[in-house]
Amino acid sequence: MAHQYTPNQDHLKTLLVGVYAPSNPIDDQQYYYDEFLSLIHTLELPYDETYFMKVRSVDNNLFLTTGKLEELKKVCTDRAIELVAFSEPLSTLQERNLERALGCAIFDREKLILEIFKKSAHSAEGKIQVEMAEIGYLKTRMIGRGRELSQQAGIIGTRGPGETAKEEMRRQFADKLRQAQKRLETLERSREIQRQRRINSNIPLMCIIGYTNAGKSSLLNRIAKGGVLAENKLFATLDTTTRELFVDGTRKALISDTVGFISQLPHNLIAAFKSTLDELHYAKVLLHVVDISNPAWKNQIEVVRRTLEELDVDQPMIYVFNKIDLLSDSERDQLPGDIIAYQPNVFIHTKSKEGVEPLIHLLRDYHL
Repeated sequence: MAHQYTPNQDHLKTLLVGVYAPSNPIDDQQYYYDEFLSLIHTLELPYDETYFMKVRSVDNNLFLTTGKLEELKKVCTDRAIELVAFSEPLSTLQERNLERALGCAIFDREKLILEIFKKSAHSAEGKIQVEMAEIGYLKTRMIGRGRELSQQAGIIGTRGPGETAKEEMRRQFADKLRQAQKRLETLERSREIQRQRRINSNIPLMCIIGYTNAGKSSLLNRIAKGGVLAENKLFATLDTTTRELFVDGTRKALISDTVGFISQLPHNLIAAFKSTLDELHYAKVLLHVVDISNPAWKNQIEVVRRTLEELDVDQPMIYVFNKIDLLSDSERDQLPGDIIAYQPNVFIHTKSKEGVEPLIHLLRDYHL
């Protein structure tokens, strides 16, 4: 029987399953597993065992092919596992079939990121956006079980109680989504008024973007005294923060931090945060912060590029290669050839005021 996981329930015996699939956007297999573990630690999800596997193909119904599924089944049985947390996003059908095959609750990547966003959202707008994303997620999961419910009637060709339950769930989700959308629209009107005031004042806007944990909040804190939580955690902050920045002592600009991106960011979350991320369209320049000390930094740039493409954002960009202080001399010597495709660029670290001076100098000469 499938279990329904809720964050407040007693700890179930949990297995983390890191799956490296052919479609994975991150080339570095070890880094992808490490990132998965970072997501788990950020959520503070307790677990008992870990298991990592590489798969050559993905099954549409079960995600895992027969051989890999049997392998995982044995692990779950031998270790009396009750909850399996997958590193990959699963379709409703894959999740349901895996629950049946393994006899365990399933927690996929989308659910994992959603729970982290719920913990990290503090503003009214952020909370509503996460709520909308969660409604979208639950809607596909719960309504997708309508067939199971309808089969309980036992009479072919009749409308069973499950079908009624399915329609009722659809109505409830639609009502919740409509109410959340109404609250969000009220906040968006306020945001639009503020945006129009800024546009009329001719004060240019810069937006800090980048992969989660690249150092965006630390950069804002260093150059504009942002006072934003900056932790070594994925998605430490979700709420947009805007500060004034005097570029050369006289020219004033506004600089905003934005939510971090990550590979396979759930579409429900991208859609829910679209109103917040719309601010990117009004930026004179995007400061794309890249953790140059991360072995997967090129993959991370590509993830951000694809997400911006999905949002139809095509603003001028400066690549801000952060954490240069963590590189060895030999790694620094290799950089000129590696970064040639990413122009204009600048190298910084946020440990001191001097560490961000290269960016300040570049912005002084930049036409805002």
